[in-house]
Amino acid sequence: MEHVLLLNASFEPLRILNWKRALTLYFAGKAEIVEEYAREIHSVSLTLRLPAVIRLHKLVRAQPRGVKFSRQNIYARDHYACQYCGAMPPPSELTYDHVLPRVLGGLTEWTNIVTCCLACNRRKGGKTLENCGLRLKRLPRKPAWQSHAIMAASLRNPPESWHDYLKWYAASERDAPAASEAVLGAS
Repeated sequence: MEHVLLLNASFEPLRILNWKRALTLYFAGKAEIVEEYAREIHSVSLTLRLPAVIRLHKLVRAQPRGVKFSRQNIYARDHYACQYCGAMPPPSELTYDHVLPRVLGGLTEWTNIVTCCLACNRRKGGKTLENCGLRLKRLPRKPAWQSHAIMAASLRNPPESWHDYLKWYAASERDAPAASEAVLGAS
């Protein structure tokens, strides 16, 4: 089902909602619909298009959140690209790999996990990078994303109607290397 981008009154992205929650906010008078999908929903007495982007009427203070450690956020941090060979297979053909294998004491944390394709994962197995002849394209680090990057990271391709509200997405399309450094927060 379609996701809905929730904006603060200042048009800052806050989070992703399901369409039912978005309509609840709209009918309660707490938000307005800014963009719509072409798909319609029907009730007994009402037909309306599904919202794609809604904006709150009142400004809410967004609490900064840390980035949740998850498979989807690892893939998003690495731009859905294998960090060994650079391939960009479909998400169903991606996995993650421990740079220092768990059998050798490697931890499951941001700085030891990278996105990789199935072929590179099989090639590396439980070996170190030196033992299998692979090199990392980029060292893994904990991302320092803004809240809108965190929520959009769960979707590989955000809907077209969201692009104007997710400026980082437009920047990454134009200049992927510069955007990746900005998103990852160079130390």
